[in-house]
Amino acid sequence: MTDIVNIYCDESCHLEHDSQVAMSLGALICDKSRTKEYNGAIARLKKKHNLSKFFEIKWNKVSNSKLIFYLELINFFFDEDVRFRGWIVPDKTMLSHDKHQQSHDDWYYKMYFYLLRNIISINHNYHIYLDIKDTKSRYKVRRLREILSNAKYDFQRSIVEKIQHIHSHDVGLLQLADLLVGALSYHHRGLKTSSAKNAIVELIKKRSGFSLEKNTLPSEKKFNICVWQMHGEDF
Repeated sequence: MTDIVNIYCDESCHLEHDSQVAMSLGALICDKSRTKEYNGAIARLKKKHNLSKFFEIKWNKVSNSKLIFYLELINFFFDEDVRFRGWIVPDKTMLSHDKHQQSHDDWYYKMYFYLLRNIISINHNYHIYLDIKDTKSRYKVRRLREILSNAKYDFQRSIVEKIQHIHSHDVGLLQLADLLVGALSYHHRGLKTSSAKNAIVELIKKRSGFSLEKNTLPSEKKFNICVWQMHGEDF
């Protein structure tokens, strides 16, 4: 029986006209067999810190009053069998969609393809979950599945079993993906505006052993980062 791997994806500063230069995408990866265990552990961590089970973990909610909770959550990620891959676009202002006959939305899903293609192996099946973006994304999600499957010569669509949008407030692991993506985005936008957020970024640097500035080796499993170098034919 082939193992099923769940991938939880989120993004930060991905909109075309959001006045932000850097964009980040991220994928949290774990075995499907352990998702109930991990979501339960995140729920218990909320309870430990007197947070409602309905409290949604989000980077934009990080504050000094909840810093210990967020630091424990980062340590939970590094201590458990959960992996992360981050994809950073340093400067969206360099994009030339008209030249390449694409919309910003087309390019956005192209970035998702680059994020996910190195995660997917022919030795596993995958369930991919994206934080819901809008009501018009179903076609693009189907197209992303087709492209990922074709890249692996999986014309039966058996490797990527499904890609779907879900609401992040329902799934702790997707909320954890939001936190890690938010930290990458904050760092690559050169922000230092929050002592709590600064502390989280520094803990990620310490636990990962990376500066977060440069690409990790492609073989890096736990905390893999790619800072996208834009070439004319790519954007």
